[in-house]
Amino acid sequence: MQWILLVIIISLLVGALRGGSLRNLSGIRVKMWWLLLVGFVLLAAASFVPGNRHELAVALILISYLPLLAFILLNRKLSGIWIAGLGILMNFTVIVANGGMPVLAEAALIATSATGSLALDAKHVLLTPETTFPFLGDVIPLPGAVLSLGDVLLALGTGVFLEHQMRKPLSLFAHGVPGVPGSASEHKR
Repeated sequence: MQWILLVIIISLLVGALRGGSLRNLSGIRVKMWWLLLVGFVLLAAASFVPGNRHELAVALILISYLPLLAFILLNRKLSGIWIAGLGILMNFTVIVANGGMPVLAEAALIATSATGSLALDAKHVLLTPETTFPFLGDVIPLPGAVLSLGDVLLALGTGVFLEHQMRKPLSLFAHGVPGVPGSASEHKR
């Protein structure tokens, strides 16, 4: 998951280079933001499940996608959110179809070239000729990680969302302060 931090950093840099401000991120308004927190905590918990508890790890991942998909649905009109949602849906689909995230052995070996060994954790299964939707599995090697097409879309959507939010002007009443039209001109001296 280090790659998602890299995506966030790059998005913030691109947003700043395009005239955006980190200050604008304080004005982000999303519906039911806590669904993200619940989803990511469950997803992170799956990473700590021992390798011999495959069913538990996969169940945690699938359960984690439910609040994430609900968040996406509620906030789909925000820039980039639907792209991230498509990525999550793609990952969800391939995991359900295969009982875990299929990983291409060759891609995993390239990604872990320093150790030269293929070690699957509890949430992954080996991609085989019988794999359903193999193109949605973890097949893209990066140093230390193998990504799926869904991961790429999730990263792209997150990046678009952050960059757009940085360039979006702050609302005058961003924090819900009520105002009355023309009230500033009625000030008596």
